[in-house]
Amino acid sequence: MSDQIITINHRELNLTNLDKILYSHDHISKQDLITYYQKIASYMLPYLHNRPLSLLRFPDGIEGAKFFQKNMPDYFPAWIKHVSVALKSIDKINRYMVCNNLETLVYLANYVCVPHIWLSYYDKLDYPNKMIFDLDPADHKDFNQVRLLALELHDFFKTIGLSAFAMLTGSSGMHVVVPIKRTKNFDEVRAFAKSIAQVIVKKNPDLYTLEANLAKRNGRIFIDILRNGFGATSITPYAVRDKIGAPVATPISWQEAQDAQLNSQRYNLNNIFTYLEHHHNPWADFEKLAVTLTEPIKKLKKLNYFF
Repeated sequence: MSDQIITINHRELNLTNLDKILYSHDHISKQDLITYYQKIASYMLPYLHNRPLSLLRFPDGIEGAKFFQKNMPDYFPAWIKHVSVALKSIDKINRYMVCNNLETLVYLANYVCVPHIWLSYYDKLDYPNKMIFDLDPADHKDFNQVRLLALELHDFFKTIGLSAFAMLTGSSGMHVVVPIKRTKNFDEVRAFAKSIAQVIVKKNPDLYTLEANLAKRNGRIFIDILRNGFGATSITPYAVRDKIGAPVATPISWQEAQDAQLNSQRYNLNNIFTYLEHHHNPWADFEKLAVTLTEPIKKLKKLNYFF
């Protein structure tokens, strides 16, 4: 297997086993994966910036063993930024990686992983700057209903003064993401997200559920608000998933969400750059449209929707 030493921003990186096949069905090698992250960096790094990371690793390819890694190994180079986080529930301190530059992103690509990001920045860990609704179908065939649910959420958010952004997860569902000011802690944001989800479920209990147990969903779409918690993570925009076809988690516009032929794995390692060349960044105004939750909470209460 081939190795290569490259230099990025005066940092020397030893890339290993570059001809190793990670996606056997698609004949995608480790070199292909690293090359992708080098090319996508300008799109992806703004979403990684200053956020702690957890890594879903699949070092032997998508058919091999997979595991989550949160604590940064001691052998990682000293120039990789990290933040120490006290995990009170297990009386432990984890060193979470932070990826703010190309050299770190390429190093992690060589580590063969799918990066997942916190909803908060490391300088204010308890206060997220976004609220996420992960729409998870019971069956891949249900994606059209996921799409319709995303649009319903988008419209509902408008009524209470919130903006929302859509992303295909590259797995089976969609994320609807709301930019917020960092004034509420995770417990407060999650409680608000649950209240909103309860409203949607109450309107269509045969279609949607808050039941996390797959066996109890009875074919309904799970509105997952559990990612709105301290230490919880979500897939990073433009990350390549560990699935056949190398699908890419891709932010999309609400106009594209109108397409009845849409599916969660529309974009992949082979077509994502063609898409990006012909589409304006649909999340360009994400930070600009962030608001405090005080008024939306009041509006929800006035609508007698608050549970």
